[in-house]
Amino acid sequence: MIPNDIVERIIDAARIEEVVGDFVTLKRSGANYQACCPFHNEKTPSFSVSPSKGIYKCFGCGKAGTAVGFVMEHESMSYVEALKYLAKKYNIEVVEEGESAEMLARKQHKESLMLVSEYAAKFFKESLLTQEGQTVAYQYFRSRGLTDETIARYGLGWGPSARTALADKARSEGYKEEFLTETGVCIKYDGGRLVDRFSDRVIFPIYSVAGRVIGFGGRTLRTDKSVAKYQNSPTSEIYDKRHTLYGINFAKSEISRRDKCILVEGYLDVLSMHQLGITNVVASSGTSLTVEQIRLIRKFTNNVTIIYDGDPAGIKAALRGIGLVLKEGLNVKVILLPEGQDPDDFARSHTLEQVEEYIKDNEQDFISFKTDMLLGEAGNDPIRRAELIKDISETIALIPDAIVRAVYVRTCADKFEIAEHILTESVSRSRTRILVEDRKRQEREGLPEPVHDMPPVEPDSPASPVQPSVEPAPQTTGLLMEVPQLAPCEKEILGFVLEHGCDELKFDRDSKYYIEGEGVTVAEFIDGTFAEDDTQFVNTAYRKVYDEFFRMYDEGLEMEKISSRLLNNMDPVIAEVARDILIEKYQITVANYVSSLTSLVTRLVQFVPRSLLVYHIKKIELELDALTKQMMTAQEDQYEEILLRISDCNKKRNRLNNELGRV
Repeated sequence: MIPNDIVERIIDAARIEEVVGDFVTLKRSGANYQACCPFHNEKTPSFSVSPSKGIYKCFGCGKAGTAVGFVMEHESMSYVEALKYLAKKYNIEVVEEGESAEMLARKQHKESLMLVSEYAAKFFKESLLTQEGQTVAYQYFRSRGLTDETIARYGLGWGPSARTALADKARSEGYKEEFLTETGVCIKYDGGRLVDRFSDRVIFPIYSVAGRVIGFGGRTLRTDKSVAKYQNSPTSEIYDKRHTLYGINFAKSEISRRDKCILVEGYLDVLSMHQLGITNVVASSGTSLTVEQIRLIRKFTNNVTIIYDGDPAGIKAALRGIGLVLKEGLNVKVILLPEGQDPDDFARSHTLEQVEEYIKDNEQDFISFKTDMLLGEAGNDPIRRAELIKDISETIALIPDAIVRAVYVRTCADKFEIAEHILTESVSRSRTRILVEDRKRQEREGLPEPVHDMPPVEPDSPASPVQPSVEPAPQTTGLLMEVPQLAPCEKEILGFVLEHGCDELKFDRDSKYYIEGEGVTVAEFIDGTFAEDDTQFVNTAYRKVYDEFFRMYDEGLEMEKISSRLLNNMDPVIAEVARDILIEKYQITVANYVSSLTSLVTRLVQFVPRSLLVYHIKKIELELDALTKQMMTAQEDQYEEILLRISDCNKKRNRLNNELGRV
């Protein structure tokens, strides 16, 4: 855990315009800055950055927050990761509390591996500038259509043909052999000789999501068949190809913005597409797609379009491994390129507009693609059509969302010209088998039992028309509005606390709230009223923010500091509520116009007590509703007690309504 004093230093140091400016081209507009929003597609700038307030806001999509929030949103980082990113940017050392000697040693070991990888990347990049690098590697990159800008941006390099060039230089500069071999940039033979793994190869650095070099792919330019075409970094503490997608650090923002990830196979496919201007593209780097890679994509989008070569091998690849993507709940589309072309060839031989148009016109839902293709192969052969139905039903059964499954069942039943319930039965049987297998696997691996969307049935039970099951509703996150009727009142009161908590309420002498010689702030007035009536917010999110505010208020912090801590709070619920209330909407309404004609002091004196009265009346009305419903099911001997409580509530409501009229 990062100590609070370091968190404060990071937040105080972070300049919103500098942080956002690292990712977005900002143009000054008066005291603020403007840009096209990085979170959604737009042509007219609606994204505003306010240095004085330390916030950003998009008037198009509504995204808003602070420097920490921007890094979290744009880079898909956790709160702690975002703080560490900013700490590095502003040269603030982060020493986390509660780290044991073992944890600290592990952390230092991992950082040492990172530093060696980054050193190797720098070495390969510099080697590209040597005579050998220019003659061999640079000419190769240029022959593949890559510009100098692309070569530099993606850190492409050259591993010198001298077998120990990197090993010798790294050791001379103090890098330890154990880290050189553990990262895989060097190999140590039994005789003790240390040689370079990537010698005589063009180099493609592989980056983490956060943009640090964690591994390499090296391609030989030799035609010797005995030499492996590609050499990749081995699995280490910082690199595992199953968890990595090439280009993800460059593509993640555009994937989130477009809400779509385009998946290709190789390094050059990614580079050519990015260079063309289509930057939401990543590659599985020649490996079969893994669950971990799919889950990495799912951090940024639920929509995947996979581009395959249009030859028979590409078509087979399109039918292989997609089950994993469907099972993880992603929406999958497929594009087949013209035969003989891969994404690299296609991108280099077409304009940006042509490629975008081709993607738009040719991407096809995977299940529809598979159904159409297999139907064409089956023709009118009844046996092959029956096998096809079984194949498609097993594919549909992989989809976790019951509604999506039901839609596919209906669509495919129409294509197959069979009764819908027959395909539903087949999908249900396949779904049950999948769930049973998953449960057994979980038990074998000692993992928590998964939550299934339909109960398993006995394998031998007779088949019957089964309707698609209903998936459990997802857990609600963010603002939990337990009592919707009270939410607007509670939000208004919390708004007074967060925005004007330290402002003094100056009541007139004839006001019932006036106390001779005593001043009271908005926060103290509201908290005192709540204490008198033994009241607290019903909404848990608002109550959490209210309690956090008064914890800092009681410490004597100024409003500006309290607001900053709430907006940058580690608890995402507190930060979300604070953003919703504290970041102005800038909407011109009649109410805003009228309120601008009266002074702040007058508005606070008028509306703070009024909002509390309205809130208490709402709570009484809810209690009356509950008592009325209780009356309908109560026993006869309970009537008198309930009627007395209803009468008492009515008296309170009338009294408060009278007060409300006077206020």
